[in-house]
Amino acid sequence: MIYPSDTLDFVSTHFQSNGGLPVNQPGDDELIARLTQIEERLAALETRAAAPIAGHAPIADDEDTYWALRRLRELAPEAGAVLFTGTVEVSDGERYEWQQTLPVEGIVESDWTLGTPVLAALAHPARLQIVRAVMRGRRSAAELQTIDGIESTGQLYHHVRQLVAAGWLRTAARARYAVPPERVVPLLVVMACVQH
Repeated sequence: MIYPSDTLDFVSTHFQSNGGLPVNQPGDDELIARLTQIEERLAALETRAAAPIAGHAPIADDEDTYWALRRLRELAPEAGAVLFTGTVEVSDGERYEWQQTLPVEGIVESDWTLGTPVLAALAHPARLQIVRAVMRGRRSAAELQTIDGIESTGQLYHHVRQLVAAGWLRTAARARYAVPPERVVPLLVVMACVQH
């Protein structure tokens, strides 16, 4: 799937504001219409993404190593901003694209403690292994039960519940899990930041 940045802003805001679950209440006709338009745009983008990219250029060459940084400076010359972006194909062939730009002031002034549960959910080795296994295509509870360090079904479900509550996983079907599309690139950014 491909998620253009303008669509992702809406989808991410919608999912966050509803605790990760879309809400369909009376009077939500405008929301339903917007979601229908988004689904149609996603279908068109998925069709385009399946086609090979002709003349694919390298991400950056020696002369243009800081192309993203230069563009970010043009967009936020005074206040400063943080940008993270990525294009990812996961093991099952799904493709995710994501871009988010945040002003530095907004990040520094926000209450950082609100992110504690989200970060804490990744702070256990078994949970990191579970999320990585799901990203690699092991999606069922039975497949996840075979991860080293997972001693019991109860222990697996305890860790999965923590990851679901923090938004790093969602239930895709009965006892099957997926990393939500809006979390794929942010998850990889977090993991890239801790690499040595």
